Amino acid sequence: MRTGEPLPSVEDVLSLLDTGRWHWDTAAGEVTVDAVAARLLGLPAEESVLTEAQVRARLHPVDWNEITGVVQLALAEGTLAEVRIRIMDDQGREVRVVRSRSKPSFDPERKAYVLTGTLQEVPEPAPGTPAGRSAVTGDWRRSREAFLLDAGRALAEARSTEEVLRVAANLSMPGFSPDGLAVFGVEGDRLTVIGHHGHEPGDEGPFTYMPLDTDYPAAEVVRTGRAVYLSSPEQYKARYPLTWPMAQRFGRQSWAFLPLTVAGRPMGAWMAAFTYPVAFTPDERSVLTTVARMLAQALARAGTAESERALTDGLQRTMLPRLGQQRIPGMSVAARYVPTGGGLQVGGDWYDVIPLPSGRFALVIGDVQGHDVRAAGLMGQLRIALRAYASEGHRPDAVLTRVSRFLHGIGEADPDETRFATCLYVEVDPVTGVLEVARAGHPDPVIRMADATVLTRPTAGGLPLGIDPDADYPTTRLILEPAETMLICTDGLIETGGHDLDTGWTRLRSLLEEHKGNLEELADALVQAVHGPSSHHTTGPLADRREDDIALLLLCRQGEGCGCGAETDTVRPPVRRTMLTVAQAEPERVAVARHQLRELLHDWSSADQVDSAVLLLSELLTNVLVHTDADALLVAEVTGGRDGRRMRIEVTDASDDLPHPRRPGELASSGRGLILIEELAHAWGVDPRGEGKSIWFELYETAGDGNDGNDGNGRPHPDGTPGTGSD
Repeated sequence: MRTGEPLPSVEDVLSLLDTGRWHWDTAAGEVTVDAVAARLLGLPAEESVLTEAQVRARLHPVDWNEITGVVQLALAEGTLAEVRIRIMDDQGREVRVVRSRSKPSFDPERKAYVLTGTLQEVPEPAPGTPAGRSAVTGDWRRSREAFLLDAGRALAEARSTEEVLRVAANLSMPGFSPDGLAVFGVEGDRLTVIGHHGHEPGDEGPFTYMPLDTDYPAAEVVRTGRAVYLSSPEQYKARYPLTWPMAQRFGRQSWAFLPLTVAGRPMGAWMAAFTYPVAFTPDERSVLTTVARMLAQALARAGTAESERALTDGLQRTMLPRLGQQRIPGMSVAARYVPTGGGLQVGGDWYDVIPLPSGRFALVIGDVQGHDVRAAGLMGQLRIALRAYASEGHRPDAVLTRVSRFLHGIGEADPDETRFATCLYVEVDPVTGVLEVARAGHPDPVIRMADATVLTRPTAGGLPLGIDPDADYPTTRLILEPAETMLICTDGLIETGGHDLDTGWTRLRSLLEEHKGNLEELADALVQAVHGPSSHHTTGPLADRREDDIALLLLCRQGEGCGCGAETDTVRPPVRRTMLTVAQAEPERVAVARHQLRELLHDWSSADQVDSAVLLLSELLTNVLVHTDADALLVAEVTGGRDGRRMRIEVTDASDDLPHPRRPGELASSGRGLILIEELAHAWGVDPRGEGKSIWFELYETAGDGNDGNDGNGRPHPDGTPGTGSD
């Protein structure tokens, strides 16, 4: 071309370069192409206006979906949109590969994209080359998709900021992986460093609390919300001369600074630094942008979860007592509270240890209906009200009655938020070990005896708190012997993992019987049995897995072998004891007494003796209910070691009428009680009391199986012949 000659038209230049032009208006749904672009699309070589459907039919479907993402990325960064596209024929076969470069814009009034660009045929790049890595098609694209899926899954599972940063540091991007990472946050008008990887400790010092108006890439990203890509040290130095010396000492060659945006607001910036030059092609930028979006969402979730945990911890510290400040002479106390895993991790479970004016202590555990902030608020109110009533010196039944009336009044004031609560209140005399228990719809206490035998102590109870303002809560008196431990808990400890009350107690009972250690270790073991790894392999029989708050209190009366502290009462032999009152109006408690006795004798060597003891107990309790108008008090105990143990069962009533033997006829329906005692017991007797009497019998454990020349109860037959185990 000679000087002075007019320049050729753009159309002529593009035609000589075999490059076509196209214009796409998404609002109109039309694509205008020139003759070269039409030919490259496999259409007649003439200028035409095509619909989006016509163009889409000529492109590979995967590549069509990629175009939208590339266009949005280019629009956000203010750069060109470049993409490789596979052209298909009518038979679905690949004809050629073309490269499209365009400048996108967005019309906010029509809410549409407008693109004008070029189309040029290119050879399919070889895998592993820079061109191949920049292409949308090929192995790199599939590797990128797999990487993004893995990265998204890992970031979604991170539950804390520390876990999110660890996942981000371990990301291995396809074809290019940064060796230096930093996550910046914002506090006021300052830039902070949340975490970093690939740097020495202390390297973050100059970048911490940097003003946002500083000439630094991360600060600019936070201010503008736009990514900054620096492909070389020269480019970094030219754009940010003031802060270049701070970055120079790390020896990196390329940097990418991307905004961490949540709900349209930049919450920080992410830096990815490379020790080798990176061109930051559109596909590489697309990967980095996608990772930055996922990272921002993961950090936001982690921050929210950590704020909820901080709120939960604050609520727990406010509403639950510090047992380190509670000292019960001669006793040890341990407690645990484990919130449910959902929401704010707060609920209605609580426990308390209350010093009483009488010098005694009250142990309280309860569960307000629900697992939300409302339940936690009611729990705090109930705990304060119960502590106030107890501190006034009221008896356990009166305390629960007043608290129930208090909760019922709250429900009347706000009918839409009516709740009820279960509660167990135990007044403890540390000197005698006497426990006075009042129960409002709560699980019964459990006693672990000195020899590790575990018994559930049935106690009288009333309705849950808040249902009936005039409900009564009868009191049950128990004795906690030296070296014995009482467990009271909410139903979350029992039922978590799909268990019901029966199977849940079975799981806990085996742990209580086998545990060796102090009270704190036992409390940890109970929680671990429910929430630890092993719990996932021992789920209960119910179809759904129920999750609930857990609160538990352990009270141990110090004694030899308890592991709780001082060794006391070392002379007294180990005693296993249970007590139960059977009232005239509660004949059904005879069955409870039989069950308690069998649990007490769970390891007795002779099953026949256990059956005999249960039979004789039924006789004694029934005689009191039938022949007197008084209540019966059962005291059963086992003393001695493994060889030569003795069981003693004693039934006391307030009647002065002493029993006497009778000779019933064959058809008589009664009168055989003393005859059975005489035949089956090793020893028995009647002891008059100042008011009433006590009938007792004893059985002695034998080492054999009943076939050693003794009868089924360990006594020799009169003629010396082996016994058959029956009379």
